[in-house]
Amino acid sequence: MSQRSNAAGGGRKPETRLAMVRRARRINRELAEVFDYAHPELDFRDPFELLVATVLSAQTTDLRVNRTTPALFTAYPDPASMADADPEKLEELIRPTGFFRNKAKSLLGLSAMLRDEFDGEVPGRLEDLVKLPGVGRKTAFVVLGNAFGVPGLTVDTHFGRLVRRWGLTESTDPERVEAEIAEIIPKKEWTDWSHRVIFHGRRICHSRKPACGACPITHLCPAYGEGETDPEKAKALLKYEMAGLPGQRLRPPGNFPGPPAAPADPSSSADAAGDIPSTERA
Repeated sequence: MSQRSNAAGGGRKPETRLAMVRRARRINRELAEVFDYAHPELDFRDPFELLVATVLSAQTTDLRVNRTTPALFTAYPDPASMADADPEKLEELIRPTGFFRNKAKSLLGLSAMLRDEFDGEVPGRLEDLVKLPGVGRKTAFVVLGNAFGVPGLTVDTHFGRLVRRWGLTESTDPERVEAEIAEIIPKKEWTDWSHRVIFHGRRICHSRKPACGACPITHLCPAYGEGETDPEKAKALLKYEMAGLPGQRLRPPGNFPGPPAAPADPSSSADAAGDIPSTERA
């Protein structure tokens, strides 16, 4: 019996928890080799920029956020200036990210709270971050993991979809998923594991048509075969740098193997090339 059949059950007895934990950790190790450059795909220079960018990333692409934030942070570089922003001007600056009225309300509220209750600094504790308007656990862990080095699991749509596809949880509740995966993956790995899983979901293991034939962990995946298994056809499904295209960052890290994304074209209001469909957004 092949490893793939064993991972899927293959008609044999169900996988034990110990075997599942070992398989999950092997997935982590093998994805670390494939995506040794995995990183947050939002451009930021400090915790405030990452916090704002993460709030803006809801229901849109990181690329669209990255094309929006340069002008936003030029106008409002810190919590004090953003807290005093004219709501209509703020809305107009963030309009490309969608749901701009609700997002503007969150940005005004969290900036005012940072100014008034945290001396203008983004706090480095989960319990403080989730008090900020528009900030839930997912956003908080993005900030903690990538701006403060505090391990955290980022349970976005890609993350939840993949860990269910891999048979690591059956839950659809983000907090339950977070708790179950926290028992499987060592804490020191939580932030990097999140990046690797999300990278894999955005580039290879898509929701509608996974590129199974181009996947490096088929031998560990019980869902192998749900997508395209022909290697050449699967290769055509790959996205971003794995397809020789730019990633989502205008300022990617130095070890990123693809080119940077292009800035926004001010003459176009349509989705920019490289944006992923709404079904793949996180």
